[in-house]
Amino acid sequence: MAQTEEGVSTWSCNQVAQWLQDEGFGQYVELLCTQHRLDGLSLLALTEVDLRGPPLSLSVLGDIKRLTLALHRLQRRNHDQLEELGLRPSDSIPSGLLLGVEWSMDGKDWREFNGDYCLRNGTELVRRTRGGSRNVSSAATCHAHSNGRHEQQLAGRLDPEVWKTVISSIYVFLVFGFTSFVMVIVHERVPDMRTYPPLPDIFLDSVPRIPWAFAMAEACGLVLCYMFLLILLLHKHRSILFRRLCSLMGTVFLLRCCTMFATSLSVPGQHLKCASQTYGDTWGKIQRALAIWSGFGMTLTGVQTCGDYMFSGHTVVITMLNFFVTEYTPRNWNLIHTISWVLNLFGIFFILAAHEHYSIDVFIAFYITTRLFLYYHTLANTRAYQHSRRARIWFPMFSFFECNVNGPVPNQYEWPFSKPTVMKTLIG
Repeated sequence: MAQTEEGVSTWSCNQVAQWLQDEGFGQYVELLCTQHRLDGLSLLALTEVDLRGPPLSLSVLGDIKRLTLALHRLQRRNHDQLEELGLRPSDSIPSGLLLGVEWSMDGKDWREFNGDYCLRNGTELVRRTRGGSRNVSSAATCHAHSNGRHEQQLAGRLDPEVWKTVISSIYVFLVFGFTSFVMVIVHERVPDMRTYPPLPDIFLDSVPRIPWAFAMAEACGLVLCYMFLLILLLHKHRSILFRRLCSLMGTVFLLRCCTMFATSLSVPGQHLKCASQTYGDTWGKIQRALAIWSGFGMTLTGVQTCGDYMFSGHTVVITMLNFFVTEYTPRNWNLIHTISWVLNLFGIFFILAAHEHYSIDVFIAFYITTRLFLYYHTLANTRAYQHSRRARIWFPMFSFFECNVNGPVPNQYEWPFSKPTVMKTLIG
């Protein structure tokens, strides 16, 4: 006797078993109805992911697909009941199967998230029916499901590509060296303080100088650096994190070289005692650049520079570290995020309070650093743009480093060191 499909949500296990028999899946009656007590309500909520994964773990792909299609037909005929239960067909069946069609996007990239097939940031959606006809539909965007299973699937697609991380390290290493050399050239061109006094600045003119403030700004930067190094050590995708940090730091400091070299601002305060200084031949300049390079340009290491004002390198470093700490830690780590932002803001305040930079130096540094960080990560999390011509032209380092990173990097942590063999023997 054929099973009626009205009131599926009220079906008993026996009625579900009858439906499975009618659909030709009698071999799964024992598993679904006897062992797992599947009734009508749970049948409507059943998904292909449930069929594939534990505790069901069906092993025959053809049966999984056919049973998924049968469930889809049943759910469509009971659409009202699904809505009453707070479910939608898209919650249980891949979007392509909902319409009984196969979706494709010419020249674009498709990905699967927990059984949902999506085009990320596509501009055009093409539906290809069984007969070959094609219709253009509205654009569809993928959003990553925030459950643990999605993060595990996504994590498996992230290749650390250590060789690229090594290249990014060399890149930022060379950029820092080039920046140090430009700082030497800029020091030779610093304007005479007697001819060019400090420029009017609303903050510097309003707040008296605090002599120890610049050391405190560098201390804030060191604390942020230690926080990031600890996160980097424990993060599962540490290679990608470090590669991104090197790529962004190198790019921002290259921009800083351009602004420093293009325009020499007058010294922001009489206390700096800056004057134009000539280092002689090229070898003398290289030696001075090596001294700045090895000391990381910090006054705590005894490095004193002049003329490198537009824009503030200290603000770049502090802000970049803050953004990496807050981006690559879970959203509920509120204390870590608060500490990071407090260090960032206080570091900026101390730089200005020390009268080591003009306000515009700090503002531009903060703006460029934050915009570049957000621009980079927006592109990295949107695969549709990773191979675009615009990205390759305007951001070649991004296109090279991120071409094989498929989507957002999940914040997963692990112990980086394997247990010694002796300890493994004693433990297990």
